[in-house]
Amino acid sequence: MKSGRIIKVSGPLVIAEGMDEANIYDVVKVGDKRLIGEIIEMRRDQASIQVYEETTGLGPGDPVVTTGEPLSVELGPGLIESMFDGIQRPLDDIMEKAGSFLTKGVEVLPLNREKKWHFLPTVKVGDEVKSGYIIGTVQETSVVNHKIMVPYGIEGKIKSICEGDYTLEENVVEIETSNGVKNLTLMQRWPVRRGRPYAKKLNPAAPLVTGQRIIDTFFPVAKGGAACVPGPFGSGKTVVQHQLAKWGDAEIVVYIGCGERGNEMTDVLNEFPELKDPKTGESLMRRTVLIANTSNMPVAAREASIYTGITIAEYFRDMGYSVALMADSTSRWAEALREMSGRLEEMPGDEGYPAYLGSRLADFYERAGKVVCLGNDEREGALTAIGAVSPPGGDLSEPVTQATLRIVKVFWGLDSQLAYKRHFPAINWLNSYSLYLEKIGDWMNDNVSEEWVKLRTEAMTLLQEEANLQEIVRLVGIDALSEKDRLKLEIAKSIREDYLMQNAFHDIDTYASLPKQYKMLKLVLEFGHQAERALKAGVYLKKIIDMEEIKDKIARAKYIPEDQMNQIDTIRDELVKVTDKLIAEEGVTNA
Repeated sequence: MKSGRIIKVSGPLVIAEGMDEANIYDVVKVGDKRLIGEIIEMRRDQASIQVYEETTGLGPGDPVVTTGEPLSVELGPGLIESMFDGIQRPLDDIMEKAGSFLTKGVEVLPLNREKKWHFLPTVKVGDEVKSGYIIGTVQETSVVNHKIMVPYGIEGKIKSICEGDYTLEENVVEIETSNGVKNLTLMQRWPVRRGRPYAKKLNPAAPLVTGQRIIDTFFPVAKGGAACVPGPFGSGKTVVQHQLAKWGDAEIVVYIGCGERGNEMTDVLNEFPELKDPKTGESLMRRTVLIANTSNMPVAAREASIYTGITIAEYFRDMGYSVALMADSTSRWAEALREMSGRLEEMPGDEGYPAYLGSRLADFYERAGKVVCLGNDEREGALTAIGAVSPPGGDLSEPVTQATLRIVKVFWGLDSQLAYKRHFPAINWLNSYSLYLEKIGDWMNDNVSEEWVKLRTEAMTLLQEEANLQEIVRLVGIDALSEKDRLKLEIAKSIREDYLMQNAFHDIDTYASLPKQYKMLKLVLEFGHQAERALKAGVYLKKIIDMEEIKDKIARAKYIPEDQMNQIDTIRDELVKVTDKLIAEEGVTNA
């Protein structure tokens, strides 16, 4: 290990000299308390180090020792149900060792070295294996079967393999390679700033079903896609992220609280263990990894946290799982990047952010994708990345939002006006978009109903026409509209309030399956069709609008349980009968 000494301390940035044998991105131990840091710039023998802990008390002359290794995470059984900080230190273990507050220099291993895991081999002596081959499994939780893979760069013949209970550091497999015998344990390490390799990247076509009607119907994200949720303070970004983490049909969830308030991570910690996974009936935490780097934690670790999270997510993707990663929020990550860039005295770009902001964001989001994993079974894994963006004052033209929109294919624009009207999710249907619509539309037509795309197009057309008609109403009043246009406003209102609005805190309305979404949307649009039929038959618009009983049943269809969806068909049949009755009464009156 090469040792240097500090010559300057500027907040989380430390400059040390005598580091000529160190490399950029090497992890170093700073000061007598051996604080964790990472080299981010080298000039001659001087290293600029971002320290991931509080630097109070450091001064010139204090020692700096390089480990010679990049910042890496430990990957193995024990990740699920754990809560780590931005550099993969387990917060529960830190609390047991040092109390409720982060203590400088506390050293805790990321994964438990004492716990024994039952290893079940899936290969036998004499089998040829390469990087990514699954050599055995560990039942990590009742939901997650952890697949032990050959680490990258190792290939050869199985010399010996053991079944039984082992700790993470005990040898379970011997592989005879061209460079001698390699011993494998249940754990491997991977540098966080380098994407994990795969055999082939695929074009994502299936949706990540979220149970949120406005997302699944109008702006879906593909499994293996990337999406962003920008919005001003109080518009519901965190609630949307929580809903996606709870109900998205991914097999593994990695949730990164990056620079957000501590109480929001507390909500996640309190809610997730109590939530039942709709697929397994088990606690949601049994397939979740949490990374918490809240706003009161060291700012430099915030910059590392999203890389730590996405590396863990890639590891589970390589097992063939569908993984959903939530980053809340990338704006706080970008602010940490800006602070470190300012301390390095780099030339600032837009609004003080570094010129490389866009490329760093692209590095993160491009690690999402649907892939054929390394190995002999051609298993497919998917990593979907969803990042929240918190633009100051809700200004979507600011650099972080704009740089993100150039990379991701789905934009869910949250609107403070909708939030003030208590319309949740407050996703604005007029400026949001999804570039996966065509492919996912084909999947929906094949797997849900061949009418899906037609219904979605009809509903979106009505919402856009409503926006145009509202402009006319604001200028000259509603009396200037024809009865047909007034009816369009009524139908669009039903789409907004009866279909798009969803209560995240209601036991039934919090989640809607695709078959239920289809039936609900068809019911709302059927109201429009029947109303138009009545209008053409000469029924007064007021009588159509005053069909309160049937309209109330349509509005309450969202509260019908999944196992009683046939009630929605009953309401639709009743709607047709009510309309027939209105038309018949009009015919008698005219006669």
